[in-house]
Amino acid sequence: MNAWYSVFAALFIVLFLTLVSLIGVGPVGAKGIFGIYIPYLAAVVFFVGIVVRIIQWAKVPVPFNICTTGGQGKSLPWIKNDNLDCPHNTWGVIGRMFLEVFLFRSLFRNTKAQLGQGAKLTFASAKWLWLFGILFHYSFLTIVLRHLRFFTEPMPSFVQWISYFDGFFELLLPTVFLTDIVFLLAAGYLFLRRVVIPQIRYLSLPSDYFALFLILAIGISGVLMRQVWKVDLLQVKELALGLASFRPAIPQGIGDIFYIHLFLVCCLAVYFPFSKLMHAPGVFFSPTRNLANNNRMVRHINPWNYPVKVHTYEEYEDEYREKMKAVGLPVDKE
Repeated sequence: MNAWYSVFAALFIVLFLTLVSLIGVGPVGAKGIFGIYIPYLAAVVFFVGIVVRIIQWAKVPVPFNICTTGGQGKSLPWIKNDNLDCPHNTWGVIGRMFLEVFLFRSLFRNTKAQLGQGAKLTFASAKWLWLFGILFHYSFLTIVLRHLRFFTEPMPSFVQWISYFDGFFELLLPTVFLTDIVFLLAAGYLFLRRVVIPQIRYLSLPSDYFALFLILAIGISGVLMRQVWKVDLLQVKELALGLASFRPAIPQGIGDIFYIHLFLVCCLAVYFPFSKLMHAPGVFFSPTRNLANNNRMVRHINPWNYPVKVHTYEEYEDEYREKMKAVGLPVDKE
């Protein structure tokens, strides 16, 4: 019951945010608030929040070498080490971080444990999460880069190429972008995975579902805005350029669905710095990833160690020598 409560609570919040934007730009008519003030506020919270979190992480001392390793470490010269799974130098760390950030290598190597016949524990490959995870992130990145055409004039050439290849199939008119479909399918899989698998559903929190529902709502509203309740993209670009140049103005005739989409994007931007979504920059500050496994070559001393006066054995024996001799204990010095 608690697990399903998390699902419905997150869904209710996202529906409530959608209703707020719908009423705000519809009956209330506060398009200036939803089109100018809220985007500026969201941008400030987004960038300031990320900077503050990064500064906090950067200031945290790392007294111990706690890097995560999965291969043979460097030891004797005749034992071959794995410098990607168990890096012992900076180049190894850079290689592992590159594969982790761009290819999700640790997720690709993930396995699942299950009970087989005779209650025998077996391990099997689990590549579906890696596949949909990497599809989700790269389609999200492509969509963000594609939206740069609204904030730039003239449009950068790489944005034109991205839009061209993304809409290469031209399934419908207007063009259905391939990343839009992949994005919704991947986000849908990540949601179904949380509710279908009992173990993951038990561990999931309302915040986990809220992020997924909010991202799905953004994607669905974007597709509806392009394919069903079409909006004038020239007016959207006029508004975006005005926001980017700090000369905002609300064009006439932009549909309400655009303001709903924009408001949900702003909610995601505000939520981002305070959520698990901060794993994007956070991976670079994770000591389990950015440290080299050089414990056999470098001695790591805890900087928090407070200097204390120690009582050596020689001092202990000098203090209790006579009593030790009286009870027959051996002493180093007579």
